[in-house]
This record gives sequence, structure tokens and C-alpha cells, in this order.
Amino acid sequence: MKRIRKAVLPVAGLGTRFLPATKAMPKEMLTVVDRPVLQYVVDEAKEAGIEHFIFVTGRNKAVIEDHFDIAYELNDTLAKRGKTKELEQLKAELPAAGQTSFTRQQEPLGLGHAVWCAREIVGDEPFAVLLPDMISRGCMGQMLEAYARHGGNLIAVEEVPEDQTHQYGIVAVGEDFGNTFEIKGMVEKPKAGTAPSNLIISGRYILQPEIFKILETQERGAGGEIQLTDAMKTLSQSQSFFGMRYRGRTYDTGSKIGFLMANVAYGLERGDLGPQLRAEIEAMLKG
Repeated sequence: MKRIRKAVLPVAGLGTRFLPATKAMPKEMLTVVDRPVLQYVVDEAKEAGIEHFIFVTGRNKAVIEDHFDIAYELNDTLAKRGKTKELEQLKAELPAAGQTSFTRQQEPLGLGHAVWCAREIVGDEPFAVLLPDMISRGCMGQMLEAYARHGGNLIAVEEVPEDQTHQYGIVAVGEDFGNTFEIKGMVEKPKAGTAPSNLIISGRYILQPEIFKILETQERGAGGEIQLTDAMKTLSQSQSFFGMRYRGRTYDTGSKIGFLMANVAYGLERGDLGPQLRAEIEAMLKG
């Protein structure tokens, strides 16, 4: 069983739900406290042991590539001003040379198409996919532990209320192993009352490379886009799929409420900001 070395991060989305903020700024670079959303996702993968980050970009996303590069002028200015702490933080978060790759999704044809665009860089080995809107601390580490037990293909899942299942991709549960289970079916945004469970596909995947051949000829599905879920359903006819219940909380920063909640949660955790932020929130609620 080959280990997971590479991760695909689809970052070509337009971010229309956050207009006008995303007219000139990629949604993945909006900040939670003082760090871009995308940095949290990369950190999660790096802490799990991922070695190579493949960004599937689109137009007006050059700032993402710049973020993961050396900023010589900035570094020089920080050094001259004695901003040692800030300089060391930038250096610590900088990927090593050759650790990042960037490829273009030239048309907005959906998540499945975005993953397919990374096929030549991934090659013939299993890989991870991390949706950049979702901040899920430690999720990829948990997934790699589960992958070591099961192999095959793996999807992170979380529970949602029954009345929200029509908004997500949903999995059907087969044999249960505790924190993991066999996936017996997948459906994208089922009609209300028809979902096979309340477990949603939550934005973290480990997939075998055979998915690329399927995506190459995958017909367009929901929303007129090439859906990754549809390709996974096809692959599940010949390969095993497992679900892993993520032990933690995911913040969907692609929604305004999720983005605001992530800022509050991560702000409250900060020793330099938490006490004052808590006091300000309590005062606001009283007023």
C-alpha cells in the first residue's frame, strides 16, 4: 500500500458568495484572524505528513502562488526593523523548494474536473484532496491513520441535522468499524426525506489514481458540472470506499456564517486576543 505524499487543493473557484470582497481577492486568501484560510488547510496537510501540494488555480489567483513564495522585499524590511518573530514565522510557513505545483483549470467545470486537471502531477499513486473552504484541524492526520488500517479510498464525514441533508453529498453506511465504516452508496444533494443517512461528505478525501480515468469521460451532473461524487460512485463499483467520522469541528468558510464562526473560534483560542475578544462579545450581547 503506497503512502499518501501528494495533496490536491482546488482553488479555482470564483467565490461569488463573498462579492464584492472576492472581486480582486481570491476567497481562499480571505483571513481568519490574521492568516489566510488556505494557510490553515495547507498546515493541516503538512502536519499530517503531506510532502507535495498541488494547487489547481484559475484566473486572478496569482496571489496564491505569491503567498507560497519568498517575498524578498518584505523579508528584508522585517530584518532591518528587527521584526524577528514575524520573519521567523514567514520562514517556518514557507514550503520547501519543489514542494508546490500549480496547474490551471481553464473552465469552471466543477470539482471533478479540477481534480482531473492535477492528473499529470499526481501520477500513478494515491493522493489526498482538501477543499480549501473547509478548516478541519487535524482531519487529514486522522484520515491517514484510517487509511493505514483500510487502504482503498477514504472520505471524511460529519453529521448534520436531517433537515439539512439535501444541501450536501451524503453517504450510505455499510459495515461499521467504530470510527470508520464501509460506504455502500453516495448521493449528491438528495431530495428532502430521501437521504440514506445524515453523514455528509465534508471536504477531505483520499483517492486512488484510477479516479482520473473515470473523470476523463465523466458526464456532467448536478449544476451542469463534472461532479467528483459521481466519479467516486463509479469507482466504488470496482474498489472499496470507507468513511471516517471526523473527530472535531469543521468551519465552512465558503459560507458567511461559517467564515464568521471560524474567526470567532480561532480568535478566542489566541492568548493575545482571546480574553479581550471574549469581553467584547459579552459586552455586545449584553448591549
